Amino acid sequence: MPESGPMFEDRRRVRTGDVDRDERLRLDGVARFLQDIAFDHIAQMPGDVNPVWVVRRSVIDVLRPIRWHSELHLQRWCSAMSTRWATMRVRLTSEETAGAPGGLIETEAFWISINPETGAPMRISDELEADLLARTTEHRLRWRPMLTAAAPAFTDGTDEQDFALRSADIDPMRHLNNAVYLQAVEDLLAEEPALRSAPHRVIIEYLRPVEPGARLRVRSAATDGGVGLWFLVDGVEHARARVQRLG
Repeated sequence: MPESGPMFEDRRRVRTGDVDRDERLRLDGVARFLQDIAFDHIAQMPGDVNPVWVVRRSVIDVLRPIRWHSELHLQRWCSAMSTRWATMRVRLTSEETAGAPGGLIETEAFWISINPETGAPMRISDELEADLLARTTEHRLRWRPMLTAAAPAFTDGTDEQDFALRSADIDPMRHLNNAVYLQAVEDLLAEEPALRSAPHRVIIEYLRPVEPGARLRVRSAATDGGVGLWFLVDGVEHARARVQRLG
């Protein structure tokens, strides 16, 4: 949490479409909440602020699961920034219910401001820059990938599955919405109950967009302390993810 400076805060209810069969908030549900609070944060600012952003990386630490029907408290602040991008942290918490401890999920996302006409990175407006600077002293943020391992060869010890795209998965930027990738991570966690039931971290980095009609395949393999996933179109990586146990 920042030592000083205001935060943007909101409250949401966890609905049926956000949870899995065990009533836990899914990762793609978390991603949608992060998208919503990001747009709400921008919308409440006066003046000319940057309207279009894309996510380059998301880190999600599921420390205690958040349950169905819970009221979420979301707190959002900037942890580091440069002139065209910023890392934004969001803490999601829920109250204790029926004797179960309250939920806690910590996240950080690397957001890039995009020029809606050219698709290139765009300088952060003065109004938004002032808001972000109120929360961080790190002003020279650089992109450094956290996931550097390329997709392993498809051999024994790896798995590969088709991931069918639906028209509803494509967002206004005309590519696969970043939350949808996390549905594939949920599929993997369903097969890894020991990993899913413990505190765990999910890192996903988006390398290039997946366009409508693409044949997307997801390759997975065990890695040190977890499982890696690679999202491939015609053998080319479009995203990487890793799930690992915390603690």
